Amino acid sequence: TAGVIIALILLGKSLEAVSKGKTSEAIKKLMGLAPKTAIVLHEGNEIEVPIDEVEPGDVILVRPGEKIPVDGEIIEGYTSIDEAMLTGESLPVDKKPGDRVYAASINKNGMIKFRATKVGADTALAQIIKLVEDAQGSKAPIAQMADIVSGYFVPIVCTIALVAFAAWFFSGQSLAFSLTIFISVLVIACPCALGLATPTAIMVATGKGAENGILIKSGEALETAHKINTIVFDKTGTITEGKPKVTDILAAAGMTTERLLQIAASGEKGSEHPLGEAIVKEAEALGLEFKNVDSFEAIPGHGIEADIDNIKVLIGNKKLMDSRNIEITLQKESDRLAGEGKSPMFVAIDNKLAGIIAVADVMKPSSKRAIEKLHEMGIEVAMITGDNRRTAEAIAKQAGIDRVLAEVLPQDKAKEVQKLQAEGKKVAMVGDGINDAPALAQADIGIAIGSGTDVAMESADIVLMRSDLMDVPAAIELSRRTIRNIKQNLFWAFGYNTAGIPIAAGVLHIFGGPLLSPMIAAAAMAFSSVSVLTNALRLKRFKPLH
Repeated sequence: TAGVIIALILLGKSLEAVSKGKTSEAIKKLMGLAPKTAIVLHEGNEIEVPIDEVEPGDVILVRPGEKIPVDGEIIEGYTSIDEAMLTGESLPVDKKPGDRVYAASINKNGMIKFRATKVGADTALAQIIKLVEDAQGSKAPIAQMADIVSGYFVPIVCTIALVAFAAWFFSGQSLAFSLTIFISVLVIACPCALGLATPTAIMVATGKGAENGILIKSGEALETAHKINTIVFDKTGTITEGKPKVTDILAAAGMTTERLLQIAASGEKGSEHPLGEAIVKEAEALGLEFKNVDSFEAIPGHGIEADIDNIKVLIGNKKLMDSRNIEITLQKESDRLAGEGKSPMFVAIDNKLAGIIAVADVMKPSSKRAIEKLHEMGIEVAMITGDNRRTAEAIAKQAGIDRVLAEVLPQDKAKEVQKLQAEGKKVAMVGDGINDAPALAQADIGIAIGSGTDVAMESADIVLMRSDLMDVPAAIELSRRTIRNIKQNLFWAFGYNTAGIPIAAGVLHIFGGPLLSPMIAAAAMAFSSVSVLTNALRLKRFKPLH
């Protein structure tokens, strides 16, 4: 009996070790991604050095098909790089001088030279590995509950085993029989499965999240996310691209749209205003030739005035046109564009309106789908922005957002989150900028967009490496599934032990039924641990919603 018990427990432990190994596969995969050597350029010579010897400032050469050894900035060459290990995004990203590259990403088709900026433990990959390790080692509040239960459960079981032993012994049974009962109770009630129920599910879930570009920083964040019922999105750079684009060109007075854009772009070439930059970029994209600008003047808060090829050009808002007594013949169209959340820029040539160029910060393609998905999940969606209410409401209407918090100063974003929490809501904040950091920290769960600032990512509980808003519902769905899985594990682990104790204590034997052998008790105990682990491994099938 003693030999079989030990053999079965060891079998259970080895099956458990195999299953546990599978739970941390994500970390092993991440660790195996980093290359072992780098080619450093030193006085024109190529020297292959171990990755540990690369220092910030070194110039590194990477050929097509090779992995990027450390983080850095391209100084020469054009290529496309597969960053799937970092973002989960399968499409390669085009890179040019000045762009950042990250350790373990794969250089696809061009030779590049880049200057190392972060090495060793400072690289994005090393930071991700550390985050996932910390999360997998951290306890969720539900795990602490399991610990408390185990704390009471063990002494109670020991007492039951002693009482059962004494009851059978003093009722006239032999010492061997009474000891068999005592051992069976202790073996079947061993709370290994209770201890495994939560950490294994957390390990699989955080690893699966990292694989899909969703970095969950702690077990607590993973658990809290399933309770979220309100999500607040920052507008610029989160719901929208954060880069204004030309959306409409309306020409008047016999002007063609192409010529209108050409004149406006030539005038705006000297401007530093984001709306002006959008017009210049649009003209460049269409391959239009820029005209000579003889004189240029920026009028703050209004627009610009320029002389282009001997014609007098005014580009700006309605205030500028009114101040120069220029009749706005396209008023209806201008109101329609403003109602759609776009900024109409009026273009006047020789004191006569020539047309309107509308510029807007366009919505990310995934924003509408993500918000629809959150609504399906029963979550209220709000948007927070410093923009004027009209523009904000137009974007909210397009995206299907329930609640708009407009004209909010950066320092007041955290207060708005606090107000929602005061209404009894569990709030998640999604943002990307430095000004979002206090709100991310204030929210029950802060979710940072990976393309955002380091400060935002530091303040957040969850980081979305892909900058795709569909990962917001995916992160909440992963949390919901993990909590469901943990509850199933705890139910089976606790139910199994509780149901087995009376049988092991010989309750059935009193009524002429069978006696539970310690060997069968050991097999049942081992099986309960393995079944809990197998259930946790089902989370590996999780696929983000896209």
